[in-house]
Amino acid sequence: MIILIDDMGYADIGPFGAKGYTTPNLDKMAKYGTKNTNFHVAQPVCSASRTALLTGCYSNRLGIHGALGPQSKNGIADTELTLGQLFKQKGYATCAVGKWHLGHHPQFLPTRHGFDEYLGLPYSNDMWPHHPEMKKNTFPTLPMFDGEKVINPDVTADDQAQLTTQYTERAVSFIERSKDRPFFLYLAHNMCHVPLFVSSKFKGKTERGLFGDVIEELDWSVGEVMKALDKAGVADNTWVIFTSDNGPWLSYGEHAGSAEPLREGKGTCWEGGVRVPCLMRWPGKIPAGTTNDQMLMTLDLMPTMASLIGGKMPDHTIDGLDVMPLIKSEPGAKNPHESYAFWYDTNELQSVVSGDGQWKLQLPHTYRTMGTQPKAKGGIPGKYLQVKLEKAELYHVTGDISEATDVAAQNPEMLKKMEAIAEHWRAELGDSLTKRKGSGNRLPGMVERVP
Repeated sequence: MIILIDDMGYADIGPFGAKGYTTPNLDKMAKYGTKNTNFHVAQPVCSASRTALLTGCYSNRLGIHGALGPQSKNGIADTELTLGQLFKQKGYATCAVGKWHLGHHPQFLPTRHGFDEYLGLPYSNDMWPHHPEMKKNTFPTLPMFDGEKVINPDVTADDQAQLTTQYTERAVSFIERSKDRPFFLYLAHNMCHVPLFVSSKFKGKTERGLFGDVIEELDWSVGEVMKALDKAGVADNTWVIFTSDNGPWLSYGEHAGSAEPLREGKGTCWEGGVRVPCLMRWPGKIPAGTTNDQMLMTLDLMPTMASLIGGKMPDHTIDGLDVMPLIKSEPGAKNPHESYAFWYDTNELQSVVSGDGQWKLQLPHTYRTMGTQPKAKGGIPGKYLQVKLEKAELYHVTGDISEATDVAAQNPEMLKKMEAIAEHWRAELGDSLTKRKGSGNRLPGMVERVP
C-alpha cells in the first residue's frame, strides 16, 4: 500500500519535526516502522513525479513532463507497465484512490492501466475555474471519476472539503472487500496541494491554521486505513509506504508546508524540492523504530516490488533497481545505482547525485526562489524570484543537506566524476539546457484531438 500526499514538505509531519499541529498516527507508524530521511522523488512536480513512482522510469524517458492539465493531449502510453499492472500479473486486487495525473482521457485512466477500481480527480485540485491566479474560465469544471464514469462533473469548494474523507472511506472499503486475497492500494490524496480544504471535523483545530488542520486530517486518514488493516487481519502482512510527490509549494506561504532544513521547495531540484518525508511499516520485515539514511528514490519501488512478488518486468529499459536490502537496512547493503539524475521543466537536466547519496552536482540553470520575502497569506501566492546558477556547484550532501557550501574548488576529481555522470544522463535522456537529445526516450500516449 502506497499513501502519497500532494506537496507535503520534508518537515511537515511529526517524525520530521512538524510544529503547530500533531500527527499521532504517523508518529505511531514511525515507532513501529522506519523513518527514511534520504528518500527522493524523481522530479519535483506532479505528473512527472507520479509517473516515475508508478512505472519505475524517469518521466522524461516516457515523454511526460511537468503537470498535465485539462487541455493536455498526452498521458501514459499503453506500452508502459504500471504498478497496477505488475500486481495484476499475480492476481492482486488493485485500487487507485485520489489524484491520478497521468492523463485524463479515457485511454489514460487508472482502469486502463491495471487498476480494478478508481475514485478520484484526474489532475490537481487547483485546475478548476476558481483558481485565484487565473482568469475566469481558464480551466473547465473539475470532474470526479468513479471508474471511468464522471460522477460529479463540477466539483465545488464544499466537495473539496470532503475529499480526504471520501478517499479514506473508499480506501477502507477496498481493504474490507479485499482482505481474503492479496491486494495493492494506491491512495493518492489531493491535499495538501492548494487550494486547501478541510472537513468541518478538523477545521480550526490547530495553531498552524488551515494548513495544520489539513495535515491533521491527513494523519486521521492514515489512522483509519491502518485500523482497517488491523480489522481485516492483514496489518502484519502489508508493506505500507507513506510519502509525498514533491516538496512544498513555497510561494503559497502560510498555505504551504516546510522543507526545513533543506534548500528551496517544489519546482526546484534542490533538496527541498526532491527530498520528501517517507515512512515505511512492514512488521517483521522492516526494522521498527529505526531511521534509515540510505539514498532511495521512488522509481526503485516498482522493481523492488516486482522482485518480491515474482512479477515480470517489461523488456524495455526501466531506470529503477531492486533496493530491498537498503529498505530492510541489511548490514553492508549498498545502493546499486552509480547515480541518479533530476530533470525539471521541459527536460532540463538540473542536477545529478551519486548512488550513495553523498555527492550532488547542481548544473548551471535558472531556478525559482522566494528568497527572504515575507510569507504569502490567505491562499494568494507571492511571486518567485528567478536566480541563475552560472556555474556548476558541488555539494557533499551527507554532511550538508541544506546545500549551503559549494565545495567544487576543493574537490576537483569528484567534480570531474560528477560532470561525467551528467554527460551520461544527457546522452541517455537528453538535456534541453545543452540542446542534447537522448537515445533512450520513448513517446507518451497521445490522443488525436482534445474535445
